[in-house]
Amino acid sequence: MHDAPPPTEPRQPEPLAHGLKQRHLTMLGLGGVIGAGLFVGSGAGIAVAGPAIVVSYLIAGGLAMLVMRMLGEMSAAMPASGSFSVHAERALGRWAGFSVGWLYWFLLVIVLAVEATAAATIAHGWVPAVAQWAWVLVFMVVFTVANLTAVKNFGEFEFWFAALKVAAIVIFLVLGLLAIFGLLPDTDPVGLTNLTGQGGFLPNGWTGVVSGVLTVAFAFGGLEVVTIAAAETDDPARAVGRAVRSAVVRILFFYVGSMLVIVTVLPWTAQQAGLSPYVKVLDAIGVPSAGQIMNIVVFVALLSALNANLYGSSRMIFSLAERGEGPRGLLKVSGGQGGEGGVPRRAVLASVAFGFVSVLLNLKWPDSVFLYLLNSVGAVLLFVWGLIAASQLRLRRRIEREAPEALTLRMWFFPWLTWLTLVALAAVLVLMLTDEVARPQVLWSAGATGLMLLVALAREVRDRRRG
Repeated sequence: MHDAPPPTEPRQPEPLAHGLKQRHLTMLGLGGVIGAGLFVGSGAGIAVAGPAIVVSYLIAGGLAMLVMRMLGEMSAAMPASGSFSVHAERALGRWAGFSVGWLYWFLLVIVLAVEATAAATIAHGWVPAVAQWAWVLVFMVVFTVANLTAVKNFGEFEFWFAALKVAAIVIFLVLGLLAIFGLLPDTDPVGLTNLTGQGGFLPNGWTGVVSGVLTVAFAFGGLEVVTIAAAETDDPARAVGRAVRSAVVRILFFYVGSMLVIVTVLPWTAQQAGLSPYVKVLDAIGVPSAGQIMNIVVFVALLSALNANLYGSSRMIFSLAERGEGPRGLLKVSGGQGGEGGVPRRAVLASVAFGFVSVLLNLKWPDSVFLYLLNSVGAVLLFVWGLIAASQLRLRRRIEREAPEALTLRMWFFPWLTWLTLVALAAVLVLMLTDEVARPQVLWSAGATGLMLLVALAREVRDRRRG
């Protein structure tokens, strides 16, 4: 297969605009993974782990933080709109950049359909006169237009979406703490009763903690978009470093802090999979219309994720085309001045076109065709994280030799924590294979990954014969 280019090899400046500001990137990193997976999906984790879901989130969040540190190190040294796809190509070869880039693009456009459909379901509940498919169309059109114009529009959308989500969690944490200490009207101090009662802190043992990790780990997917967006700032290396440093610890605080409040205020047995534990807590402490308030927050979270995934998928496919790994026709960018130009409009349209197809499949065949597509990307995030770690292992040494000044952000305790991350990711995959619910996702995702690797191999063989 083709050798990877040197990590310090000069690259032509990308024609994308530098319209994102540090505040956009910081808030994108902070709010990018605060989504429906936290507000609603966390109930399933509490149901299997009990109060120990706090430990599950610490483990999953710690793993995500390590991956982001590695990705931040490489992105600060070598900013690129293709982020980890470019890093994988330089570290392991073209086959790796091609495979991980296309797999990630496929993941984003499939998940985009889930988010658009879920947001449309909420909106349809508010305005039943407007059909669900019409809401999907409205959302897709609005965010397509936003992504076809200046990149600063994407940044502004994400800034305010993320600000609302962060504000909602901060208010929840404050109210929760007041309830725990009995400082709200008609409340008594809770103490540690709910943490130690109902079977104790580990009602289902460490098996429950592991099951909780499998349930919540994928909620941290989305942080990668920060390093993709960094390429469209005025100072990519500095911007990505600051965003990574500020985001990971705060996200752990919001996730773990939220879970600690939830399992302290209410018995873990009061939670149910599919129902928001946040609503349960707000109802319990007497917040009026808690369900409707949380519906609004989840709605915003879904639209935020939809917007970010459309942005991330368009930049990834643009980067693939730029490196000759995708259709060259996608390289066209908009003209303009003052930050209005430099938008890869054809890449945006290509991503949203497949997104529309995914939405139609989700609306028409949610339990058959679309379910197979969703399963085929269910574990792809773990494969992406694994390649990020493998790439960092190779690139770190080479950068230290060739351009040590580029290492402005360093992975902690290299290489030991990188190897530990790889072992942990492999362990999660093995545990998913032993879980009846998660097993189909691993098998289908492994099939999709294997197919992509075969395509990459065939392209390498073809290129060698031509050369």
